[in-house]
Amino acid sequence: MQRLFAQKSPKESINLGLNHNLLKKCKDLKTNLSATLEQALSDKLAKLNSEKWADENKNAIQDYNQFIDEHGCFGDEFREF
Repeated sequence: MQRLFAQKSPKESINLGLNHNLLKKCKDLKTNLSATLEQALSDKLAKLNSEKWADENKNAIQDYNQFIDEHGCFGDEFREF
């Protein structure tokens, strides 16, 4: 599977504005903010890439689904479920 980004890329310092209460509660629980943000951004990137792929391929998916509706799926006669 192709990586969404270069995980070994160097870290970069940035400034963020966060809700004070949210930040305090996370710090109280000793949350690793950098790791949490990286994971959240990685998840968001994966979701956006998936949505983009689905949008770019929606016509092919519709055509395939129509073909299956008309002709059935290969091997349907052998399925036991």
